[in-house]
Amino acid sequence: MTMLADQFDAVIGVDTHQDTHTAAVVATATGAVLDELTVPTDPDGYDALVALADRHSGLRVWSIEGTGSYGAGLTAHLQDLGETVIEIERPNRPARRNGKSDAIDAVRGAREALAIEHHAQPRSRGPRAALAATLAARRSAVEASATAQRQLRALVLVAPEILRARFRGQSTIAMVATATSLRTSSRWDLETTTSATALRALARRINTLNDEADAHEATLRSIVASWRPDLLELTGVGPIVAATVLCAWSHPGRCRSDAAFANLAGAAPIEASSGKHTAHRLNRGGDRQLNRAIHVIALTRLRYDPATRAYAERRRAEPNMTDRKIRRCLKRYIARQLYRQLENPPSPT
Repeated sequence: MTMLADQFDAVIGVDTHQDTHTAAVVATATGAVLDELTVPTDPDGYDALVALADRHSGLRVWSIEGTGSYGAGLTAHLQDLGETVIEIERPNRPARRNGKSDAIDAVRGAREALAIEHHAQPRSRGPRAALAATLAARRSAVEASATAQRQLRALVLVAPEILRARFRGQSTIAMVATATSLRTSSRWDLETTTSATALRALARRINTLNDEADAHEATLRSIVASWRPDLLELTGVGPIVAATVLCAWSHPGRCRSDAAFANLAGAAPIEASSGKHTAHRLNRGGDRQLNRAIHVIALTRLRYDPATRAYAERRRAEPNMTDRKIRRCLKRYIARQLYRQLENPPSPT
């Protein structure tokens, strides 16, 4: 794998924050700091960073923390100018034992980029960014709806008996429908009237949030269908799963291999061997939303796909093979299939 020092003359590390960015220009040959600058997070500040880089000759690469959050604006600005940008992770606490400041973090980011072998590319904009925004909005609506449903059930438990009787034995869906149509009576006391009003308000909020989540899901389906409709043809892949996978994958070449994609998804087992004992353990790292999407595919196929069910039956016959281990193996195979599908889309007919 080619190191940055073999390709570029300078690496510009950028420590990103909400209101300011601090950049440090580091020579790739020696690791020496050539220049530093702190700018505001606006187009003028981005231009000032480019001017800083222009003062140093030779090929350059930008090493930016948080390209999908605080550094998103700068990353987009640089990519529009044709600059080479890589993404690095924020340093953990042990890495900061020698001090902490924006300038120190910027220099550290540049030098870490020089030291590592494989560099992450920033996620793309366009359809991927649209999917990410819609997924976030849908997730918020679903979580808020679940919270309101728990509050509805809790209020029913402590409501006066005249109200509790209407909900007794009902599922959550039925309770929402009942609460939506509640009407108060002039014969009720203050507690009963107020409880009924609160239950009706919660139920209507749940319905509104569910409608919002459904609208977001329809948007996800539309974007996926226009960008990568081939994913929706895979067993167990619906619009939400497909959108989650596309957001993590982003664009061709971001993950160098199916093994790297599986590692990104937390679906690559980690070796945990010692002495004569050979074993692997579950990988709890990576993109947990992507891991969840692959888990949903695995569960769906284990339930509805004949080939997957036959595979599981064969593996159960092996010694020490549990259902959990089978799902772990299956998730690794699914990650490989998804990667190959994403990197090699079918030709349009």
